[in-house]
Amino acid sequence: MAHRFTTSYLKDAIDLFRYYKRLGDNAIAQCPDEKLCAEIDPESNSIAIIVKHMAGNMRSRWSNFLTTDGEKAERQRDTEFEDAPATRAEIMGMWDAGWNYLFEALASLTDADLSRTITIRTEPHSVTQAINRQIAHYSYHVGQIVYVARHFAGSNWRTLTIPKKKSGEFNAQVASGEKSQR
Repeated sequence: MAHRFTTSYLKDAIDLFRYYKRLGDNAIAQCPDEKLCAEIDPESNSIAIIVKHMAGNMRSRWSNFLTTDGEKAERQRDTEFEDAPATRAEIMGMWDAGWNYLFEALASLTDADLSRTITIRTEPHSVTQAINRQIAHYSYHVGQIVYVARHFAGSNWRTLTIPKKKSGEFNAQVASGEKSQR
């Protein structure tokens, strides 16, 4: 993630969400189609199920973000872990739709909104707390997606960050100016 200095909490939060979406995009792209619905073991979730859950959460949390509880009455969370979308197109459609809810909601916020109170499951949160909660939640699930995709991609995997045992080379490139400033 190319770090950009900012004193804007909203800009930083949006940049973090974009970073995690991009990690997920790149991991999902590397997972073979036939493995998108596969589980590593019977108690784990497939990439398709994780995406379905994240999309349901995003729709619930971010639609009417400032005016309604973040846990919408119509959300059926338990069903997010059943009946996975079957195709890459369906999975990506859910993935992108979920992120669109988030980015549209964040784009409408101002710094003055950060101290406003919203509710999630009837519990009060400042807007800042709610955003932090979702950054943590989504980064957790994107990490799962990356792990599962990496497992199923096998030797075809292209690293998404600094490759193992390459930190020294990366740091040398940064120091010499070969990598863009962070």
